Amino acid sequence: MSVDAIARLDAIRERVNTDGRVRTTDLARELAVSEMTIRRDLDTLADAGAVRRVRGGALAVGPEPFAARYGRQSAAKERIADKLVDLVGEGGAVGLDASSTMQRLAARLQPVRDLTVVTNGPECFKTLSERAGVTALLTGGRLDRRTGSLVGPLAVRSAEDLLLRRFFSSAAALDLELGASEVSLEEAEAKGALAAVAAQVILAVDASKLGQRATARCLSFDRIDILVTDLEPEDRRLTPYRELVSIL
Repeated sequence: MSVDAIARLDAIRERVNTDGRVRTTDLARELAVSEMTIRRDLDTLADAGAVRRVRGGALAVGPEPFAARYGRQSAAKERIADKLVDLVGEGGAVGLDASSTMQRLAARLQPVRDLTVVTNGPECFKTLSERAGVTALLTGGRLDRRTGSLVGPLAVRSAEDLLLRRFFSSAAALDLELGASEVSLEEAEAKGALAAVAAQVILAVDASKLGQRATARCLSFDRIDILVTDLEPEDRRLTPYRELVSIL
């Protein structure tokens, strides 16, 4: 992809995040390219989960069902899960959020000894329950049918009684100034509660989420210990983050 194409994608994504909705005809005129080019750009951003395609343009991304998220950026999520699996360890307790990336991590866990894993994701819980040596715990809370996550006061309260070695979390977006953000306040609150009781927080995001902002603040960089992406650690796109957090 050319530098001009990358810059155009960034401009479109910023416009969507600012305005909430963009029209193909308006973007083509403003960016001095054809509508066909804009449609391809919007399709690329939609495949990456950065926008939601609608007739004539695109919308900012809001909460999405688990099944819709699972198939998006699958190769990147597989690579991230491969990196995460060696960080889980044995014994004690760790936490996984309800993301499709953590679902992949759960499926990769090999037989372990006396490992307790807590999650606010019903789908992730099902997979964990099948892993040898794992005691799977599901937080309480209300099922957010938009995302498939357990959220709300009960989810937060149950997290307060835990002591985790590590909490593995995804994010809807990662911004250099604001840190990780989520698609809803409830999602951010549930993840924040699990992060608050963890000795170490590992954030996992694919490259399409770097430099982006979602709806609700979640984890600042002073609460993130390790950043794991689908990129090689020395990739130049990660350069601004190296002063803030360890990178794998």
